[in-house]
Amino acid sequence: MPDPFSTPSASEEETDVARRLAEMLAGDEHVDRIALCESLLGVAACRQLGIYRIPAGFRLSVVIPVYNEIATLAKIVERVRRCGLPTQIVLVDDYSTDGSREMLEQWRSEPGFTIVLQPRNQGKGAALRAGFAASTGDVVAVQDADLEYDPSELPRLAQPIIEGQADVVFGSRFRGDNQRVLYFWHYVGNRVLTLLSNAFTNLNLSDMETCYKLFRRDVIQRLAPRLRENRFGFEPEITAKVAALPGIRVHERPISYAGRTYAEGKKITWRDGFRALWCIVKYRRG
Repeated sequence: MPDPFSTPSASEEETDVARRLAEMLAGDEHVDRIALCESLLGVAACRQLGIYRIPAGFRLSVVIPVYNEIATLAKIVERVRRCGLPTQIVLVDDYSTDGSREMLEQWRSEPGFTIVLQPRNQGKGAALRAGFAASTGDVVAVQDADLEYDPSELPRLAQPIIEGQADVVFGSRFRGDNQRVLYFWHYVGNRVLTLLSNAFTNLNLSDMETCYKLFRRDVIQRLAPRLRENRFGFEPEITAKVAALPGIRVHERPISYAGRTYAEGKKITWRDGFRALWCIVKYRRG
């Protein structure tokens, strides 16, 4: 007969944990999944993992500029839909010629989608401005249409804004893990541009050129009408203009990165690097 005063054995504890996990994974509507995770892992560990409560009515607007991304477009849309947050997906086609533009029509009538068609090819920065204007969510995120950035990380990136700790969040490829090893000089260029940007903005970012930037909607809609860069100069420009806002709270969180080669469709070139350098100087006062 078991001793009622004895502590549970390791196997008994493991069995109890397994049972509770099974309840969670079974999708029982009566199971409070956040409470269950907190009881299993502890509140502090859950917050570190990005497990937290989403406010009622919250929505994340994910702006995806699209230019000739037919090979990855459907996959990235599906991954954003499964990211774990209620979303408005804003797809902005920058006059694609490979069928991407036509593909967007399949989502036009679906709830949670906003489709914007640019009248001519203008560049990533111009597409983002159009997407920001169409965003209605509480938080607005930038997401590339390729598969370099993982949308499953969006909930953790949005966490500091949702919890009232930040106004803007940058995702850092240089503080994360699971990085595809690619071009040395791209790495050097990114580090140099970030260092120079920090020198002018007085921010201490590790990855200014990252795609993943999330904003409180009122912040980005305040800035969007003042943005001028049409191509990849958007990154240093938005960073400088964010830094110039009085009292702005900027956070940085690690992300993974699966970079593409030029054969796989990478578009940024050394010319964009020189333009970014010029933009750091041009927008140094925001």
